[in-house]
Amino acid sequence: MLFSELALHERVQKALTELGFDKATPVQEKTLPLAMAGKDLMVSAETGSGKTAAFLLPMLNHMHSHPAPHSATRALILVPTRELALQVFQMCEKLAQYTYIKAGLIMGGEDFRHQINTLRKNPEILIATPGRLIEHMENNNHDFSDLEYLILDEADRMLDMGFGADVLTITNDCRKERQTLLFSATLTGNQLGKMAEEVLNDPTRITLKTARDKHENIHQQILLADDTAHKEKLLIWLLENETYEKALIFTNTRAQANTFIGKIRVKGLRAGILHGDMDQRERKHVMRLLTDGAINILIATDVAARGLDIKGVQLVINLEMARNGDDYVHRIGRTGRGGEQGLAISLIGPDEWNRMSSIERYLKLRFEKRTIKELIGSYKGPKKLKSSGKAAGKKKSDKKNPAKKGASEKQRHRVKKNVGKRRTSADAPQPSTTTHVTTAAIDSGFEPPKRRK
Repeated sequence: MLFSELALHERVQKALTELGFDKATPVQEKTLPLAMAGKDLMVSAETGSGKTAAFLLPMLNHMHSHPAPHSATRALILVPTRELALQVFQMCEKLAQYTYIKAGLIMGGEDFRHQINTLRKNPEILIATPGRLIEHMENNNHDFSDLEYLILDEADRMLDMGFGADVLTITNDCRKERQTLLFSATLTGNQLGKMAEEVLNDPTRITLKTARDKHENIHQQILLADDTAHKEKLLIWLLENETYEKALIFTNTRAQANTFIGKIRVKGLRAGILHGDMDQRERKHVMRLLTDGAINILIATDVAARGLDIKGVQLVINLEMARNGDDYVHRIGRTGRGGEQGLAISLIGPDEWNRMSSIERYLKLRFEKRTIKELIGSYKGPKKLKSSGKAAGKKKSDKKNPAKKGASEKQRHRVKKNVGKRRTSADAPQPSTTTHVTTAAIDSGFEPPKRRK
């Protein structure tokens, strides 16, 4: 579907043309007509599918066609991370560049007083992270009485990060007569279902590719590693020998990211670091360096897995395997965007094999196993445990021994027959005449006493 086929305002259409957007992506094609008709939506689509424009275009079109210059904020977009908030804000400014519509940005790491001034100006569109917005709400710096649109972007991630209660607090303070759009990597899960019941009104579900669908244009490989030192050698080899414009390296902890950034830089590679402990000024600086090409390698924690739209990322390396399948998908989704080819390589240590296998099962695929001949280690994967043949054989032979089976049946019959009968001395068990001698006694030369006649 072409954007020109939609009844978009000419100023919105002009911005699309200037940005080179002429054909809608699948998620935009399915979402835009329903959103423009005022429907509440629950949308599931893969990362990098064009979700941002799918919810921005309908509201920009409506606001420009129906101006309300004296109203309070008309649209609220909630996102889980600062990086995603900044990305949505920038896209909103580009699409609204020929309109009077203004957007405001509320997120952690920025000056609180400056944000108060932003809220007082009543921007038509407000993009916010839940934690910082709650702080402003506690100080009564907001006004959602005129709200027409509520967007929950990456709702599953907000729940994963513990923002569920904050999101419901915010939505309960919003105007009830509004249109709500919820975007998520998946539409399953009890928490998400409960949130949808409270926030949405008779929503239409749209499901395209989900986190479990294959990324056809991303080549996914694993490299087995003995330990951290071996991983370091594999990582440096890949960064020095693979072909890429930009590379992203993911770790599970800030400590690992801080450790490996020095190991990468000492090899003369142009690398930066991004994690949740950095303030917003530092984050912006690193992203600017990567965008401008001053660095071409970024080592990051999962704070960068969602919301970053970096052009030219052709290589993703998981220095540590992601904690779950959804996080893995969002990591590798930084490459192979816009129909381009990408390569994702995971370095798997002995303690990560089970995690890797569970992700394979979740995604219903097999990662390609790769080796680097100069750096082959001793770890080859888990050893297969052999079953105990003795125990199995014994049970098997018992089943196949009819004589033994018959004997046991006769014994049970005899016991049953004699139930209630008085035992005679002949029937009583006789004392054993066998003398039991331990191995230790024999070894020491001990002789058992002779029985008296």
